Amino acid sequence: MRLKITLAALAASVAFASPATAQTSAVEPAIARGTVLQRLTLTEDADLDFGTVLATATAGDVGISADTGVRSVSGGVSAVAINAGHRAQFTGYGTPGTQVNLSLSYPAFLTSGANVVAVDPTVGLYLDSGGATRTINAAGTFQVGVGGLFNIAANQPNGVYTGTFTVTAQYP
Repeated sequence: MRLKITLAALAASVAFASPATAQTSAVEPAIARGTVLQRLTLTEDADLDFGTVLATATAGDVGISADTGVRSVSGGVSAVAINAGHRAQFTGYGTPGTQVNLSLSYPAFLTSGANVVAVDPTVGLYLDSGGATRTINAAGTFQVGVGGLFNIAANQPNGVYTGTFTVTAQYP
């Protein structure tokens, strides 16, 4: 019996003492992924309209709130009731739950022939209180309002003053 135990112990030590074979390959899985978003679009629903104002011998300002669309006047500018104006409004469409970044560019002046009305250099045009980053709602839409402030010079010439501005929306 002792011989059997000795042979078994010898066989076990030979099995553990044999050289290990070198590993010549390794396999590790990884995941490939990509995100597909719906096409992002932006549609203008209403232009920015500062309404009709009356210029006087004193300079002043006319503003439209980006949040409410309410017009305000100051200085020598008087509001005329026939056209109270309104904010610009845009509707964006994209992937629900995704953020979009908004930017706004606008001209320094509105023109009517050779005449100009200056965009206020400190306020200019601005986005509503929703800010420059929006999250697209569950229905796949988001809203943007744009308002601004323009400086009316003393004795500003009559005219319909226009200029073009852009709102840009993009996925971050």
